[in-house]
Amino acid sequence: MESRIVYFEKLGRENTEEVLRIVGQRAEELGIKTVLVASTRGDTAVQAVEAFKGLRVIAVSHSTGFNEPNVQRFIKENRKIVESNGGIVLTATHAFAGVSRALRSKVETVAIGDIIASVLRIFGQGTKVACEISMMVADGGLVRTDEEIIVVAGSGRGADTALVLTPVTSQNFFDLKVKEILCKPHF
Repeated sequence: MESRIVYFEKLGRENTEEVLRIVGQRAEELGIKTVLVASTRGDTAVQAVEAFKGLRVIAVSHSTGFNEPNVQRFIKENRKIVESNGGIVLTATHAFAGVSRALRSKVETVAIGDIIASVLRIFGQGTKVACEISMMVADGGLVRTDEEIIVVAGSGRGADTALVLTPVTSQNFFDLKVKEILCKPHF
């Protein structure tokens, strides 16, 4: 089998439109019906629901309190747009963070979630995020673990990475298989 990988010269949001084009094309070729999108504020999620009419779009946001206690960064208006277009917004604790982050900040040590996240960042921040949010959505019961999906993520704002994978729940992380890299930064 042969496949094409697109490498972007720069990180971030300037690639979002091209990522969504690539994802839409590959979803059609593979018959994939679900696309996950990492979206902190909801801007990328809005673009995704507009681009992927006919596909199931699940946006994954940061947990409430991620940067500041009791603050949710996903903009309410963006949530309304996503949901009114049939999309779903999942707000949950990061699979690699949660208690690991608490341990790191409280006793200044590294936990296994930090190590796994750091290893995945070797392939880029978007790759780490894509793997992480796929588990979060599987843990929430929003995707099946026996169907391929496409996951869109990025390095900061916007999207610059897309993977085809079969999700697993976080307790089965080491069974996660990335099937295809559609695009990522060339850094």
